[in-house]
Amino acid sequence: MIREIADRRSIRKYKPDEISTEAINKMIQSGRLAPSGKNKQPWKFLIYRKDAKRKFLLKMEEGIQRELSGNSILPDSGYGLPDAGNTLRIMREAPVLIVVMNPYGKSPFEDITADERVTEIVDSLSIGAAIQNMLLEAERLGIGTLWIANTCFAYPELMEFIKEPGQLIGAVALGYADEVPRQRPRKTLDDIVEYHY
Repeated sequence: MIREIADRRSIRKYKPDEISTEAINKMIQSGRLAPSGKNKQPWKFLIYRKDAKRKFLLKMEEGIQRELSGNSILPDSGYGLPDAGNTLRIMREAPVLIVVMNPYGKSPFEDITADERVTEIVDSLSIGAAIQNMLLEAERLGIGTLWIANTCFAYPELMEFIKEPGQLIGAVALGYADEVPRQRPRKTLDDIVEYHY
């Protein structure tokens, strides 16, 4: 097994040291080489640092506060809200945020056809492969990462801030790890595999 697959961990504590543009570009390059349905490459990566990151996170905080106030866009997802506040703290601590977009996607609050839904599923699978490539390259470079989906709670606020067409998929926090997490439990092969002959 590739070492980076076995050793990668989700990092939630970061050192303040900056990450070089060269290292970020190596990660993006690895993401760019991921397989994608019909070779569509449905991804765009926005890099936020310093003041731009601070402003992005203010918008995210605004969205989380709106959710907590009862004006929720995701009323059935309230169980995830407590984690969103913790995620915000982690994102503030990490020196770099990579915001992941699908430039072809539509808002999750739009009605879409069955064909469009299938296309978005394929795009999401492709983007997931790109993100995983980036996380493994970061691990190879000694950089810690956290794959973040809690941006969903502030979707309208963040899209207004980003001013990019398409769909906000999530984000990746990155920086040098200030913790060494143990491996979390994984399901066994028997739990997840069925062979059919």
